[in-house]
Amino acid sequence: MRKLTRREFVVSVGAVGVGGLLAACAPPTAAPGAPAPQQPTVKGTIKIATQSPLSGGQAVLGEALKNGAQLAVEQLKSPIENLGFRVELVAFDDQAKPDVGVANARQIVNDPDILAVVGHLNSGVAIPSSEVYKDYDLTMVSPANTNPCITDRNYLVVNRVCGRDDVQGAVGAEFAYNELKVKTAFVIHDKTTYGQGVAEFFRDRFRELGGQVLGFEGTEEKANFDPLVTQIAAVKPELIYFGGIYDQAGVFFKQARDRGLTAQFLGPDGMDSSELAKIAGTAVVNMHYTSVAAPPTVYEGARKFVQDYKQRFGKDPEPFSAQAYDSAAIILKALEAAIRDAGGNKPTRRAVAEKVRATKDYQGITGVITFDERGDPVKARYFVLKVLSANPADWAKNQLVKSLDLAPPKLTPELMAKCGVRR
Repeated sequence: MRKLTRREFVVSVGAVGVGGLLAACAPPTAAPGAPAPQQPTVKGTIKIATQSPLSGGQAVLGEALKNGAQLAVEQLKSPIENLGFRVELVAFDDQAKPDVGVANARQIVNDPDILAVVGHLNSGVAIPSSEVYKDYDLTMVSPANTNPCITDRNYLVVNRVCGRDDVQGAVGAEFAYNELKVKTAFVIHDKTTYGQGVAEFFRDRFRELGGQVLGFEGTEEKANFDPLVTQIAAVKPELIYFGGIYDQAGVFFKQARDRGLTAQFLGPDGMDSSELAKIAGTAVVNMHYTSVAAPPTVYEGARKFVQDYKQRFGKDPEPFSAQAYDSAAIILKALEAAIRDAGGNKPTRRAVAEKVRATKDYQGITGVITFDERGDPVKARYFVLKVLSANPADWAKNQLVKSLDLAPPKLTPELMAKCGVRR
């Protein structure tokens, strides 16, 4: 048996213990004269990989992504097993780092049993990793990646069940200007593909509405924000927008409040984790954030999912766990259809990719999902939420301020060119 790397561990969804193995080997008990039940012939193994940060500062969301996919595979694998294939989930830790994600992707594509990927959490990891998947026809369904270039490259193998930052950034700007009634903002980003991208979309729409952007700064600082806080204090904005992730933003928000800044805080879905409250405490109470993934309790069909997740993993689901469940469920449906089209044999990766892209009116936990020509949902839901408590245990109780169902912008050669693709 091949020794597993530190980055890879296998969740054997169909695995049994020693007792179960012995029971499986024993002849079935049947009534006298009754035919013994037939078991499907095992034709092989089909694996679904996940890629997300399972270590480091973003591991809370990365683990939730993996867990959501794992729960879907455990609950929905039986149609594929009945067709004669074992189903396994193989989880990879991309550490929220592009180079690690790409290295993992190369390992993934070289395992012929892996026919699909659920991931990633970070757009900056997903984009270069998906370039590897593309070369091997390996389909990817993302529960969380929001940068427009995820899908604007128009690759058959790249899909997502969530919305986009060009829409999310505009939603945040319109909420700030029209509903919070602020006219000045200071915009910060973390210099990542995701954080800088959504910050730019917020900035541009805020200006279009008539707002004044008093500063636009990128920072990779994680601990000492004194120079940045001093710079912001000098211009006295009504609002501070942070395009980035909770583990960095939480430290900034706390230091900003400790230094006496009174500006309102706003951010994108990178803020959406109970860890933000754990890091920043009362500093983030009453702040708003936009998201493409509301707490699972917001979705009408998610009650059983929340119960099952808590029973299986011993904790409440984090944002994007329900989206990961839906991503894996779409893949499982596509695998089943591709196996049937292949006459019961293991399908090619391209066949699976084509079935995934053909997804139409799939009723998931988070809503009805249909992919458009480039792999975006034909309509995605965007949320504005308000933090009500400094207690991380109450994160799922954040107030839903509003939600909007919005279509993505039309795919054009200009959008593709922005992502480095030319026809």
